[in-house]
Amino acid sequence: MNERRALVLVLAVGGILVTWGAARYVRQAEQRGSGVAHAAATSAAEPDSAAGAERVTLRFFREPKPVPSFALRDIDGREISTASLRGKVVILNFWATWCGPCRAEVPDLVALQEKYKDTLQVIGISEDETGVDGVRRWTTEHKVNYPVVMTTPEIEKMFPGIGALPTSFIVDRESRIATKHVGMLNARTTEYETRHLAGLPVNATIEEADQVQGLKLDNGAQAMTIPGVDLAALPVAKRLEALQKLNAQSCTCGCDLTVARCRVDDPTCSVSLPIAQQIVKQIAAAK
Repeated sequence: MNERRALVLVLAVGGILVTWGAARYVRQAEQRGSGVAHAAATSAAEPDSAAGAERVTLRFFREPKPVPSFALRDIDGREISTASLRGKVVILNFWATWCGPCRAEVPDLVALQEKYKDTLQVIGISEDETGVDGVRRWTTEHKVNYPVVMTTPEIEKMFPGIGALPTSFIVDRESRIATKHVGMLNARTTEYETRHLAGLPVNATIEEADQVQGLKLDNGAQAMTIPGVDLAALPVAKRLEALQKLNAQSCTCGCDLTVARCRVDDPTCSVSLPIAQQIVKQIAAAK
C-alpha cells in the first residue's frame, strides 16, 4: 500500500468516527432533553411527587351534604348559580375587609384561582356592613380575580352559624360540602384538597370525619358573635371597632387567649365577660 492510499484510508476512517461521535452526541442530547421535558411535565402534572414532598392528610366529611341551590349576583352584577358551578370544585370564602386574617389569605386564593381556573371557582362572600363600594374598591386594589358577593339574609339561611371569619366551605364537583375550615386557610392543604376533589394526582392520605358542631377559633379566626355580649345595638362602625378590639385584646384570666376567644372557648369564664362588656361600653360611649 503506497502512502497516498494509506492517507486516504486514514481520512475515511476518521470521517466515519467523527460522524458516529456526532450522531451519538445528538442522540444523548435528545435523550437528556426528553428526560428534562418529561420531568417538567411530570412535575407540572404531579407537583406533589417532587423529591422530599411531605405527604399530607386530608379530612373530608363522611356524609357530605348538598349545597342549597342558589342564584346570586356578585358586586359587578354577574350571576352565579349552583347550576353554573356544577362540575367544578368551589371554595365559598366568608370574609370581610376589616378582618386581618381574611385579608392575609386573599393572595393565596387569587393564586389558586389562577392556577386551577379550569377546575376551580373561588367565591368570596363579604360580611362587610359598610356597603358594596368599599368592598369593590378593596378587591380592585388587590386584584381579586374571583367573584365577590355581599352577604344577604338568604345566604345566612343557607349557611347558618358563621360565627367567625374567615370561614370557608370546600364544595366538591357534585355540589356537596366536602369540608369546612374556620380561620385562615393553609395554602398547601387547600391546594391539595382542590386537586383531590378535581380528580388530579395528589400525595395525600384521605380520611373521613364527622361534622363537628360548635365554634372553634383556630388559625386567626375572628369571632363575629361574643357569648354574653350584645353587639346588635351598636352602630355598624362601632360594632366593627368592638369586634376588632375583642379579637385583639388579651384576656387576663390566665388563658393566654384574646377576650373573644376566651368567651367562645369558655362562656362560663367570670373574667372575660366583664372585660368584654367594658370594651363594648367604652366604645358605645365614645364620641
